[in-house]
Amino acid sequence: MDVDSGMVSENDHDQSHGGASPSPAPMEREHQQLDGQPSPAGTAGSPGPAPHPPAQQQAAAVQVQQQTQVVGPRCAPTYSVVNAIIEKKEDGPGPRCGHTLTAVAAVGEEGTSGFIGPRLILFGGATALEGNSAASGTPSSAGSAGIRLAGATADVHCYDVLTNKWSRITPFGEPPSPRAAHVATAVGTMVVIQGGIGPAGLSAEDLHVLDLTQQRPRWHRVVVQGPGPGPRYGHVMALVGQRYLMAIGGNDGKRPLADVWALDTAAKPYEWRKLEPEGEGPPPCMYATASARSDGLLLLCGGRDASSVPLASAYGLAKHRDGRWEWAIAPGVSPSPRYQHAAVFVNARLHVSGGALGGGRMVEDSSSVAVLDTAAGVWCDTKSVVTSPRTGRYSADAAGGDASVELTRRCRHAAAAVGDLIFIYGGLRGGVLLDDLLVAEDLAAAETTSAASHAAAAAAASNVQAGRLPGRYGFVDERTSQTMSEAVPDGAVVLANPVAPPVNGDIYTDISTENAMLQGSRRITKGVESLVEASAAEAEAISATWAAAKARQVNGEVEQPERNGGADATPSEKQMSTLIKMPDSAGSNNVAPAGVRLHHRAVVVAAETGGALGGMVRQLSIDQFENEGRRVSYGTPESATAARKLLDRQMSINSVPKKVIAHLLKPRGWKPPVRRQFFLDCNEIADLCDSAERIFSSEPTVLQLKAPIKIFGDLHGQFGDLMRLFDEYGAPSTAGDIAYIDYLFLGDYVDRGQHSLETITLLLALKVEYPHNVHLIRGNHEAADINALFGFRIECIERMGERDGIWAWHRINRLFNWLPLAALIEKKIICMHGGIGRSINHVEQIENIQRPITMEAGSIVLMDLLWSDPTENDSVEGLRPNARGPGLVTFGPDRVMEFCNNNDLQLIVRAHECVMDGFERFAQGHLITLFSATNYCGTANNAGAILVLGRDLVVVPKLIHPLPPAISSPETSPERHIEDTWMQELNANRPPTPTRGRPQSTTDRGSLAWI
Repeated sequence: MDVDSGMVSENDHDQSHGGASPSPAPMEREHQQLDGQPSPAGTAGSPGPAPHPPAQQQAAAVQVQQQTQVVGPRCAPTYSVVNAIIEKKEDGPGPRCGHTLTAVAAVGEEGTSGFIGPRLILFGGATALEGNSAASGTPSSAGSAGIRLAGATADVHCYDVLTNKWSRITPFGEPPSPRAAHVATAVGTMVVIQGGIGPAGLSAEDLHVLDLTQQRPRWHRVVVQGPGPGPRYGHVMALVGQRYLMAIGGNDGKRPLADVWALDTAAKPYEWRKLEPEGEGPPPCMYATASARSDGLLLLCGGRDASSVPLASAYGLAKHRDGRWEWAIAPGVSPSPRYQHAAVFVNARLHVSGGALGGGRMVEDSSSVAVLDTAAGVWCDTKSVVTSPRTGRYSADAAGGDASVELTRRCRHAAAAVGDLIFIYGGLRGGVLLDDLLVAEDLAAAETTSAASHAAAAAAASNVQAGRLPGRYGFVDERTSQTMSEAVPDGAVVLANPVAPPVNGDIYTDISTENAMLQGSRRITKGVESLVEASAAEAEAISATWAAAKARQVNGEVEQPERNGGADATPSEKQMSTLIKMPDSAGSNNVAPAGVRLHHRAVVVAAETGGALGGMVRQLSIDQFENEGRRVSYGTPESATAARKLLDRQMSINSVPKKVIAHLLKPRGWKPPVRRQFFLDCNEIADLCDSAERIFSSEPTVLQLKAPIKIFGDLHGQFGDLMRLFDEYGAPSTAGDIAYIDYLFLGDYVDRGQHSLETITLLLALKVEYPHNVHLIRGNHEAADINALFGFRIECIERMGERDGIWAWHRINRLFNWLPLAALIEKKIICMHGGIGRSINHVEQIENIQRPITMEAGSIVLMDLLWSDPTENDSVEGLRPNARGPGLVTFGPDRVMEFCNNNDLQLIVRAHECVMDGFERFAQGHLITLFSATNYCGTANNAGAILVLGRDLVVVPKLIHPLPPAISSPETSPERHIEDTWMQELNANRPPTPTRGRPQSTTDRGSLAWI
């Protein structure tokens, strides 16, 4: 088999290269300056028991030296050598190239015995060069042209970021064959490895998974059905949208490739699918790099084409709402072509390092490190924003005397990012294999600068090209601009029966993407249409140049967000019966469904499957099959500004919202606090409320939202249930699914439960952190006169002290008066807390309510909206008295149909009543009651549920069941007994409204009449 010449080591034998190749001596001097140790480049990672400063401190020290006045996007950072601890020689990776370096998130809860901090996993690579051991760090002879990589390994090394320590790990199971030029990416706490080339030739195309969830790692081989990418090397692979493995390009031993393959890790059996993206994509090439942003946007840059010419362009790959994948050229001017380089995203900045140019030359000068700032739409090197390619050769003068430039002059190395830190290991320079670990800190990830947009505008103005919008990363040019306005499909929302808990707890087989899709009138394929769209608000930020947005705002041309994208597609005479599942329509390949549909299966949490591959699916949120991705918007300043906030929100780590999220958003690890004292003081609660109130006051009374979206019912201070729902069905964080799906909460956050303070403060913090993705509307318990009686006021006093507690309770209730009152999703579904009662006939009546508004100052419309309920069942029509109290009503299915017809709606989703299955249909499926707290008030034994509305407007109920009683009794757990006493007494004195369908006594002290 022919081995591509790209496997040849890049020796600096080009005599025109400003003189002879650098000898080890200058390298030794440079490392002495940076390390404070007289160790040569080839032994920078040599063993030593002496403690060394951790990587974070060294990176910070370098950044302190380079800080200057920031104007525009930050330049590329500089790197320093990490003096890592290597206790035994075999613990260090040693000199190598063609390996992979993968960042793996922490496992467990910090402070517990099972906690494992963030790690870098190094796998494989070549540890020697043919004709040269390279272990000594000596360069190969000048006459050894045509050197091929050899000595490929399959060993695994781990760098613990917190302890600054290398170790070699020996996993259980059958390891992959020795290889180099392979690809690897993290999938949760697993590393997936594919492809490459070894001593025996091309490696098999099998997917190998290194499971790092447990203390002792284990290898697994993933069974994949059907054809796939096949054996190849020099390709790229990235995890897109925390779900899809994308493999692109490379060399199959015969020629460079340009094909694109995707594997849905949440759909079993696993299967590769070949994609055919539209737009101008990269040419057939190898040795490019690819990295996926947290919102799922994949960016590929550099590489070497079929003519062995290094490439400079960068390409973005995104999926549109209608299922089309599209390539587009990224904006800005790359400082240099390159291949065999490394690249990794930190927030919106793609950090590129090193690379080869061919002919024995490396990428040099200040261009050896570059950053593509996708928010500003510009490239930066270590000096400035790049407006023209850097073509000069390396010299100490050109490098500005910066020895760190020489550090990154390498190829065939590997990079990974942990938080704001970028790590580089090994590589090849001048026939010498390197063994140093470098680190840099991206300070732009810790600051906000409005000057970024001005610099982007300046750079873009000098680089306008035909067919490309300057300073923008939207996937559209003049030829396609008319096709990119994506109307909401005229979808239908369908609901159906929940599935029973699966046998043996295996919930993964039956709710994969294909199994979960409704076999209704909409077209179902097994191609890219079923893939999750990986473009969230961050991608929207890049969809418009900051210069263009600023110009429109200055000129007063403020465009409104697209609030009625699907209005034209909605039939004017739609029948409400389209809510019911209809037979397939003949010949309707291109016809969208006619109504909102509730899916024929509901997801029920059961015991977790055993085995590492089941865990892999679990960590990838297999249940997110309907979270079919975020729309990509083009050109409105509102969308750019909204996403910019999401992209560039750089509040201090000590700010209240971040503090709350760090303290409380622990879906799997949260436990009720041992001490009941709340962790925020009243000043911090005031800051949190002030930030949230500014957002709520800028929102309309009726929110205008788009699918996909998750909808939550009453929580009532049952914070543990909220964490369980986040754990089972995805959490609103960058590590979760916030980039692909919105969250809507329907009120009643406080009262009745033990942890109202945790519930409301976390939701407010999430609202501040993700203002355009997390949505809260008001419930009847978000009112001072109600939550003074049902627990929230008592909890504030009991956990914060009387003075601070009463003050915090008042401040939070003032905030409640600003909450929106309803939400309209895709102009087809209206969500509210209570119902339509007797008075609400049109959505405009809700929109006309002015906020802030107190409950006592509200009209009958507000009372109906927050307090009314449906009648007992579909046979009871009209208006009936409500047992909750005088003046309140229940409304029949005829009122539901009338309201939906009046407003061209297909579904009402409301909360307010406990229902045994967590959700319940009414009015032939045109109204759904949703309740998310389990075992309400400790007596109902009900399930909790959320509704997940997909892009195709299919509604999927997802349930959790009550937890079994704790093993410990109050006698053996006095802290729990003391904690529960006050709430138990309150619920006994004021019993909750009975579960829907159960009769309520007219003397019930939980009713509004009693109040």
